[in-house]
Amino acid sequence: MTVILGIDPGSRKTGFGVIRLDSSRPSYVSSGTIRLPVKEDLGLRLKVLFESLSEIIDTYQPTNAAIERVFVAKSADSALKLGHARGVAMVACVMQDVIVHEYAARQIKQSVVGTGAANKKQVQHMVTALLGLSAEPPEDAADGLAAALCHGHASGLAVSLASNGFRGGRLR
Repeated sequence: MTVILGIDPGSRKTGFGVIRLDSSRPSYVSSGTIRLPVKEDLGLRLKVLFESLSEIIDTYQPTNAAIERVFVAKSADSALKLGHARGVAMVACVMQDVIVHEYAARQIKQSVVGTGAANKKQVQHMVTALLGLSAEPPEDAADGLAAALCHGHASGLAVSLASNGFRGGRLR
């Protein structure tokens, strides 16, 4: 059994998703959004992020983490803050011996939806379908789950998405 933590980092909110691979089939464990105290300085927000991710890692004991790479942000300041959040997420994982893997946003979307240009609604829909969820998770949580699914697929830990009901960009 493999447990994968997917992380969609942000300086205001960070999405996470935890999946388990039993017999190479992904199943949902948990997901959510870590909301950081916006009125606080960046250092305190990063501390809250580190503590929250450390607690999630303690609870679910993932062996691997998949984190979204930095993309070109709207401003240099935004990109730097996002980079800080990614760094904190990576350190929280490494401090607890969780192996960190990085994936571009387009690669995550391609893996889960079938196109790197997918929008957030499409990601939510496919994550819901692939994991057999009864309702769509919030956007940030869906992005975290998508990162975890991407790692399972890219690393060969999961069976092909086609065998989970996904073929040619559509659900069977």
